[in-house]
Amino acid sequence: MTTSETSGTDDSVLAELTRLRESIDNIDAAVVHMLAERFKCTQQVGHLKAEHDLPPADPAREARQIARLRRLAESAKLDPGFAEKLLNFIIAEVIRHHEQIADTPGAATGKG
Repeated sequence: MTTSETSGTDDSVLAELTRLRESIDNIDAAVVHMLAERFKCTQQVGHLKAEHDLPPADPAREARQIARLRRLAESAKLDPGFAEKLLNFIIAEVIRHHEQIADTPGAATGKG
């Protein structure tokens, strides 16, 4: 916010706003790091699938994961529809990575 947006706002409100935004920034950083860790694992899955000629996508697992995430979202008071959209986005990216790994000669063994 600019000074003109906050002029006349009580200092305690601005301090609380700053505190909350710092928490949001920390959570965003944690989300990015967690996603990075998740993708490290899914890359390993992609190499294993390619090495053993398994398909990049696993619709049955994806359906189980979506149902599981929807339940977790409900218990966390998060919109399950939003959680499903997020997971679908992540799954699409994982499948894209798995397809790339499978299409790259030697990538399955890490020698590509």
